[in-house]
Amino acid sequence: MTATITTAGPRQPQPLPPQPAVGRRVPWLALVAVAYAVAQLLLFAVGYPGLGWDETVYVSQVDPRAPAAFFSAPRSRGISYLVAPILAVTGSVTVLRTALALASALVLYAAFRVWQPLLGRAATALAALLFSTLWVTVLYGSQAMPNLWVALAAVAATGWCLRATGPGAPRRAYVLLASCLAAAVLFRFSDGVWLALPLLAGSLVVRAWRRPPVVLALLAGPMLGGLQWIAEAYARFGGIGARLRISSSTEGGMHPHWNGGTARRGLSGPLLCRPCTVQLTHPAHPAHHLWWLALPVLAASACAMAVRVRRPAPTLLPVVCAAALSVPYLLMLSYFAPRFLLPSYALLSLPIAALVVRAVRALRSGTPRTFAITALIVFFAAHLSTQYADLRTNVADARGVNARYQVAADELHRLGLRPPCLTTGKHAPPIAYYTGCASADVSGNNSNTTPTALRHRAAHEPTAALTRKHHPPSYASGWTAHHLPGTGLTAYLPPRPQPARPEPSR
Repeated sequence: MTATITTAGPRQPQPLPPQPAVGRRVPWLALVAVAYAVAQLLLFAVGYPGLGWDETVYVSQVDPRAPAAFFSAPRSRGISYLVAPILAVTGSVTVLRTALALASALVLYAAFRVWQPLLGRAATALAALLFSTLWVTVLYGSQAMPNLWVALAAVAATGWCLRATGPGAPRRAYVLLASCLAAAVLFRFSDGVWLALPLLAGSLVVRAWRRPPVVLALLAGPMLGGLQWIAEAYARFGGIGARLRISSSTEGGMHPHWNGGTARRGLSGPLLCRPCTVQLTHPAHPAHHLWWLALPVLAASACAMAVRVRRPAPTLLPVVCAAALSVPYLLMLSYFAPRFLLPSYALLSLPIAALVVRAVRALRSGTPRTFAITALIVFFAAHLSTQYADLRTNVADARGVNARYQVAADELHRLGLRPPCLTTGKHAPPIAYYTGCASADVSGNNSNTTPTALRHRAAHEPTAALTRKHHPPSYASGWTAHHLPGTGLTAYLPPRPQPARPEPSR
């Protein structure tokens, strides 16, 4: 049996009521993108100290001023490539964040602009507004993290897939479809694959989508984007299967189980809920979670309306892709970070915005429509207040963590650690970046050395073993303890290293 889905074929939806001439002239989507950039610059990017843990790992790969941190199996290098040109010029965190804030706003505009011929100007702008006002979207727009860029690539790829399967599709649609999928895979390999799966399935199931250029683009994009990840899998991990197994182990063992409760507990923070022991006891929490609980209801309503008006593809496809992208985080992991669902939020904003616009326009002009618009504005204002509260809390928490990293680095400098040097222990990667040292660990997700090799290196290089415990690691027995005030950490330093003796000339 072959499924048939109407895209933008011969049967067109009923035209919407004409918009006022002034409304047609206002570049609403561009205004949303500008507001998004301003919000990032005012609320986070400018004046925010330092880089977070994961940021230091991605940045250190291409920063000429710091040794590269251990790059674990689940990570992808797209974000490192994105920030490389900036870091080649300056190491200023403010410049980095400002550039990322402006770039993310520009890409937000470009990604949602793809949907204007599919949903219309008003719905597209509203979708971008809904997505860009989430606290997690504002927070990560200027961070060197991959999740937002996957989200924007997913929005653009899904839109180009629909436009490439429509009548009279331009050739550039196939190229841009492949490029957007390649970008998603390059930024985060697993997310890019989960995005490509429903698009490929659609090209096989839906008769109108079975076009060689579309299938070729859907296959070529992920392959091109995944070439680096696959090559690194063989070079460092022993192949694709081995890298996937190591990735699963690093993530705590990925297996089918319900993780939605963990996701809900970590919805408003912390930035990494692992292990997720957050309790929903704060009186504001129910209001902060209403929008999240409403997402499946609104998405289902949007799908029902799209089927009723006989134009389901622009609604069903983003909903299916959003569901696919949420699978590993809601059904396989055992921990949660709010940024994980950014791609799903971005895709769901499209059908929800279309639902709202269509519902408002279906009302007769006058009192009913005025009342509906007023109610929407009130609800949106309440939503903004909860998002701002969550943003402020998480920015303060992240600021405190990064400040402790800097304090620890300053203390290690005072104790004599200067590049070239080495830090080890659970909190070594970010503190190493702040200190200008290399990092290494003998256990855990960032294990990349052995106790013997570490002790040998410590004999010739300034080294600090960092721990929160009141006793040193086994490899650091006999080392001197130095409390790092204000950090909760203790640094164990070996006897002053002796310089390596040069080989005698022959």
